[in-house]
Amino acid sequence: MSKRQSAREASHAGSWYTASGPQLSNQLDSWLAQVQPSLRPARAVIAPHAGYTYCGTCAAHAYKQVDPLHTKHVFILGPSHHVHLNGCALSSASICKTPLYDLNIDQQIYAELWQTGLFERMSIEVDEEEHSIEMHLPFVAKVMESRRDDFTIVPILVGSLNDSREKEYGKLFSKYLNDPSNLFVISSDFCHWGHRFRYTYYDETHGEIYNSVKHLDRMGMDLIEQLDPVAFSNYLKKYRNTICGRHPIGVLLNAATELKNMGVGMSFTFLNYAQSSHCRKLQDSSVSYAAGALLVP
Repeated sequence: MSKRQSAREASHAGSWYTASGPQLSNQLDSWLAQVQPSLRPARAVIAPHAGYTYCGTCAAHAYKQVDPLHTKHVFILGPSHHVHLNGCALSSASICKTPLYDLNIDQQIYAELWQTGLFERMSIEVDEEEHSIEMHLPFVAKVMESRRDDFTIVPILVGSLNDSREKEYGKLFSKYLNDPSNLFVISSDFCHWGHRFRYTYYDETHGEIYNSVKHLDRMGMDLIEQLDPVAFSNYLKKYRNTICGRHPIGVLLNAATELKNMGVGMSFTFLNYAQSSHCRKLQDSSVSYAAGALLVP
């Protein structure tokens, strides 16, 4: 793999979140201050990637569980929203810029991954168009601020993987997940409900639409907490819930399964759930957000 010298710009700063470093730092501090570190240190977190106005408070529940003293490498697995991928892709950049400070991409780990033959390389243009990884970079920079010169990131764009490929990547990443110096960030929003998302599943037995959406998401969250990739995949096939990070989640669940089969104990707990709005009629729409943490004792 050729040596990279380019930088990925913070292309969504100024629209999805503030481009002002001091203002952004204050916002992140405020959201994190409202949360207790009940599951620290997390080995992996699931957190949303929407605009911070909508999901910043929710995401803080996941990032509060990160202990910078335990973390040397931050793997960030985000779904591809704009480019079709059958596998996963690595960035062409060597650093990712944020309004707080630049984050260095770990070239040694990238080289290890590249040698497997399982990864494509995304162009800077594709990288900067995608928001699923970028939306986590300021949070990573903030919670790792005390060790800003002592950690690296490993951004990975995850494509539309079938079950067998999720299992293949899960097996690959399991050795990294087993290392307590690594943190995995799984980027995902949950149900995108409404005609504009072409998804209007509604179970009237749960009352208003937003309660039906919550119940639908909770079913999936329960299966994630059970760390069961097969059950989670079957749930998605049955209900077609529009969880945009379902493939990164599937990779994490398969990595966890690989470790469980080796006798490694672990647990996952969701800490917060929110919706961008409460849908009450078919003309409404909403996106759901969830934050949780994986512990490996």
